[in-house]
Formats: sequence, structure tokens, C-alpha cells
Amino acid sequence: MRDDGAEYVPVTNGVPRSTWLRSRRAATWHRRYAWVLILLDYLATVLASYTAISNFQQAKAGFFGDTEHPPTAAGVLWFYLVAYGLLPLAWVIVLWSQGAYDRRYLGLGTDEFKRVIRASWTVVAIVSFLAFSLKLNLSRLSVATALVGTLVYILIARYLARLVLHRLRAKGHGTQRMLLVGALPESLDVYTAVTRHPAAGLVPVGIFLTEGFAAARGVDVPVPVHSQRDVVDLVREVGADTIAVCGAAGSEPGELRRLAWQLEGTGIDLVVAPQITDIAGPRVHIRPVEGLPLLHVEEPTLSGVAWLVKNLLDRAAAAAGLLVLAPLFAVVAIAIKLSGPGPVYFRQPRVGREGKTFHVWKFRTMYADAEERLAQLVDQNESDGLLFKIKDDPRVFPIGRFLRRTSIDELPQLINVLVGEMSLVGPRPLPAEDGDFLGDVRRRLLVRPGITGLWQVSGRSDLSWDDAVRLDLYYVDNWSLTFDLHILWRTIGVVLRSKGAY
Repeated sequence: MRDDGAEYVPVTNGVPRSTWLRSRRAATWHRRYAWVLILLDYLATVLASYTAISNFQQAKAGFFGDTEHPPTAAGVLWFYLVAYGLLPLAWVIVLWSQGAYDRRYLGLGTDEFKRVIRASWTVVAIVSFLAFSLKLNLSRLSVATALVGTLVYILIARYLARLVLHRLRAKGHGTQRMLLVGALPESLDVYTAVTRHPAAGLVPVGIFLTEGFAAARGVDVPVPVHSQRDVVDLVREVGADTIAVCGAAGSEPGELRRLAWQLEGTGIDLVVAPQITDIAGPRVHIRPVEGLPLLHVEEPTLSGVAWLVKNLLDRAAAAAGLLVLAPLFAVVAIAIKLSGPGPVYFRQPRVGREGKTFHVWKFRTMYADAEERLAQLVDQNESDGLLFKIKDDPRVFPIGRFLRRTSIDELPQLINVLVGEMSLVGPRPLPAEDGDFLGDVRRRLLVRPGITGLWQVSGRSDLSWDDAVRLDLYYVDNWSLTFDLHILWRTIGVVLRSKGAY
């Protein structure tokens, strides 16, 4: 892959015939991390077995189902060997067979946890089959406690391990150094996408321009630019371990295939970043046709059974939340009344699904004359979009600052969720007085706005308008029930840290 047209012929001519003679993979972070996960999974299984055994012994129920014929000493010894040795080993083997230690799924996304859950079903099937075929006298409840406990402990341990990994990546450890190969616009798009999420552990260290140095003249490029070089030699020179092909990466047919051949046996990873951004994996499928890998992009799933379940869960959760939070609402109402004249609730017209206008419910956090004082503060607006935001807004009274910082002022929006105007998770509702939305922003009106959403857990008011719109559109295009649950879980941490709340 050179601009001068010269064809590079690798010295090894492809992969060595023996797998043992291949170069070790240049990216090594996953090896240590996988060993840590293996140890954590083993210990989680041991802890779950201990929890189940100790609980049933304390309850004098016994782990063994037959209390009239207690097992022999040899039987008890064999049982403990299985509980603390063979069963944890079986869990690790099944997790490995399900790809739970595969580097492609570690550190980011939900695939890792899905594979853990899939492995748990396999272990349950194996244990059930052995218990039935060997006619073991074990307490069904105790066995279920051990198996379910193992799943819970493993998920918790892996989640904590991932948090540690993300902190290490923020400090530059456990990352993959990428050389971006392609035209300058596509390479810069990929650079922006991967650097936007440091937790992914992808660090661009250079750009190899397939169109020559002339394309970079007068352009501010954040990393060194190279061209007219041998790619593999350049990767070793800049200390990269991954090549990311951006867009087409070349005009000659078969160029990508020849690059893949050139990298075989070198230990360097090759990834392809197509010119499709902000589309999640479940919507993208590769379907080969006569050796041509066609990338299919499915339509967003904004209807069907899953969408019905989302609506039902929204209504049920809103009703339950309003009942449980009724005492808190009463306390907040008294505090607002004591802060000065004015209503307890603040209602403002917002744009909802399909452009329909509704009035959002919030606890009032500003003085009664806030709207009249707005004209004096317009020049201090810190938001570059449709919303008016000031970090230290003088119109907010002291209790109101607390309500905003803890997001308690948003809780009355459960009323909007209950009547079907909003959802628990969705794009943020925007003011209606700004009129019709133009361009890509209109796409966010395909779904109901939410109390929380992707923008809230990604920075809230600290984000620029363009980033907020991008996150809202990403949610619309990639919605799923799992995605909603993931956002709700992240919301807890964001609220506790009061991140971007003002």
C-alpha cells in the first residue's frame, strides 16, 4: 500500500505454516486482564458455594436433601472437593467456551455480560443433568442458591474490574495504539470517534494518508501524518499495535486484502472503520455474497413487542415511583413554599414525540420573577444550543440549588411518564417556544423524551449542543431495552456525583 505504486511483497509471504511460529500479538493488555478475570471468576464461584453451604448449615437445613441418611465422611469430602474445586473450574471452562475472556468483548459494551449470562445457563444445564443422572441427594434450593449466587458475584466482580480498567486507561495503561490509514477526512472522523471515549482504550498515534501529503496542507491534524511509506515498517516505527483502515483507504481494488496479507503473522491487529458512524453493533451485520462482505444496516427498532414492553414498564415504574416518593414530594413542597412566594411546581411547554407539545412537570427552583429577569442574563448564557444555562444562575434560590444538584427537581416528570407524554429514558425534552426543529434534530422527535437519557449520563449541561444532539440521535438510532437499563444504571452514579447538574 504505497502512493508511488510500488507493490510490497512481505518477506514471510503470509502466515508461517506452524501456528507456534507466529509472532505474538502486539497488543498485550488483554492477557493480564483475562488472567485477572479468570481468578475473579474462580473466587466468585468459591464464594457463592461457601455462601450457600454456610447459610443452609446455619439454618440446620443441610446442603444434602436426604436428612434421614446423612452422607459418609468420604461423601462429604468429595462434596467439598466438587463445591470448592471442580465446580469453580467448570465455571471458568464454560465461560472460556462462551468467549467471556475474548479480548473483543472485554472492557466495553454489554457483550461480555451477555456471554457470562449465557455461560450460566450452560452450567445450570450441566449441573441439572449430572444431578439427575447420578441421582445425587442435594437440596434443590441450596444448589440454586449457589448457581445464582455465582452469576451475581461474577457480574459484580467483572463490573468492578471494568471500572478499574477504565481508570487505568484514563492514565494511559491497558490501551491499543492505533495507526489510522485512509483519506484525511475519514481518518479525522475515526480519530474523533475513538478519542471521544477514553474507556475504549484506543489511542491514535498517527495517520497514514493514502492520498499523499498534499491533502493535509493547511489542516490542523492532532497526530503526526505520514505517507509514501511501508505501512508495517511505519507501525513498528511509531510503536503502534493496531491498524485502523478508515473508509475506503485506497482506490485500487484488493488493496485492503493485500494489507491483510501483509499483516499476517506480524501480531498487528487490523480493524476496518467503515464510513458509518454512531450506529451500534446490533444493527450492523456482515453477509458475505460470493466472497464480497456486504455490510447490512438494519432499521432502528422503534415498534414491536420490545417497544410495547418499554411503554408498560414506563407506566408501571412511574406509578410505583409516585407512590413511594409521595412523602418526599410533601417535604420538598414545604421547603419550596418556605423559600418564597410562588407555586410549588413549574410547568413549561416542551416538544414531545412527533412534534406534539406538552407541559413538563418540575419542582420550582427559581424565584417567582425568574422570567422577568431572564432578559438581563441573556448575554451570560453558557449554552450554545436551544437551552439557557448558567452555572451560577442568580435566579435560583438556595433550596433550588440543592434540588438541581441532586436532580430531585426532575422527579415530578414521573407524572408526564404516567400519562404517556414522556418516558423514563429518552432524548431530553426541548422548549417549544423555539419553534420547529430543523435538520437532523427533528429525528429525535421519533421517540418520547425521557427523564434521563444518554446525554444526562454523558455530561449533561457540561456538553456542547452538538454533542447533546449527537447523543440523542445515537439513542434514537440504537434503542433497545438493554440500552435503557444500561442508561438507568449509569444515571444512579451520575446523580450521586452531581455531574453536570446546575
